[in-house]
Amino acid sequence: MILDEIRKRLSNGFVPFVIKTTDAREYPVPHREFIMVTNRSVVVADTEGYVDILYPNHIVALREAGNLPVA
Repeated sequence: MILDEIRKRLSNGFVPFVIKTTDAREYPVPHREFIMVTNRSVVVADTEGYVDILYPNHIVALREAGNLPVA
């Protein structure tokens, strides 16, 4: 399940990553403080403090992002 994958990334030596959704949008997660995971949604904040609420069934991929800038 995708939520389990995200939780693993947050707990096992965090490495910045990007979430890709079914509409091909990408949501960078440069630090664990930029994401919150619940049983029904994933909330991702950007560097300006705005948030996007993603539904797990629309998340199609996770990929490592190297060093994402954190403002």
